[in-house]
Amino acid sequence: MTTINGQGAEQPEPGRYDRREPVGLAELAAVVDRVRESVESVIEGKPEAVRIALTVLLAEGHLLLEDVPGVGKTMLAKTLARSVDCTVRRIQFTPDLLPSDVTGTNVFDQHQRDFEFRPGAIFAQIVVGDEINRASPKTQSALLESMEERQVTIDGTTHELPSPFMVIATQNPVEMEGTYALPEAQRDRFMARISIGYPSADAEFAMLDLHSAANPLDDLQPVAHAADLLKLIELVKTVYVADPVRRYAVDLVAATRTTSELRLGASPRATLHLVRAARAHAALDGRDYVLPDDIQALAVPVLAHRLLPTSETQLSRRSVEQVVLDLVARLPIPRPQGR
Repeated sequence: MTTINGQGAEQPEPGRYDRREPVGLAELAAVVDRVRESVESVIEGKPEAVRIALTVLLAEGHLLLEDVPGVGKTMLAKTLARSVDCTVRRIQFTPDLLPSDVTGTNVFDQHQRDFEFRPGAIFAQIVVGDEINRASPKTQSALLESMEERQVTIDGTTHELPSPFMVIATQNPVEMEGTYALPEAQRDRFMARISIGYPSADAEFAMLDLHSAANPLDDLQPVAHAADLLKLIELVKTVYVADPVRRYAVDLVAATRTTSELRLGASPRATLHLVRAARAHAALDGRDYVLPDDIQALAVPVLAHRLLPTSETQLSRRSVEQVVLDLVARLPIPRPQGR
């Protein structure tokens, strides 16, 4: 049902936003359910955070987990990575981390008398970047090419990254000592940003049994293969987006550039990420077409981290998330196409 800020609207007739040709999503649902159950067996009481993470994974995006210490940011990243049979590398971002540690470097081989490329930690299908804002801006910039173009260029030679490829980065927005704020170009490359938040009392109580005796990751086994993910990613690309829904996404992003509450609106890349994520969101619901609901559900996680508020907005203590929700509430819902 199409909603705005929790307010119900008229339910569109089935098929009005679809393309009339069904896409087989049974395999996607089966694989995603296995991965979701695997992740939720470790991450208690956070189904929405898990869903966004899976959405970004299927949309070939990158995920930024931003929250206070101890709420499970790294645990979510590691659990998702371990639930899929992919190559996984973890990078602990520290002030002394060098760009070559991330991308790799050419080393002279004495025997062959030639330079040999030695890949860095970025050469994995799922890369977990812990405390990404603790590395220097020079090291952070080593991720720019890999996150956008899925390749690394060293000494004029381009090296392709494996597929699928996803960066899951964490950062602490509270402790600012010894950190470097992510540049806007870096933040814009993350498809979505989420905050896990504190668990409910019941979830925290259940966590004591699950985590206090042993590490639940020790017994976690992969429930999907990289080949499965590649097939699902291609399947998500076939999910249909009607012209009115495309226009709705464009208008929403354009509204962030004209409102007086923001000094920096969302980029065209944000529009692309929003539509790609909406396709994956619809597929997770078992639909082969996107509804305005999907755009609305993803507006905050996909757009908010790219926006900069004006000083007046900050003085009035309005967050960019509230600004996005207000824009969604004011923007007219597109009328479904008639048959």
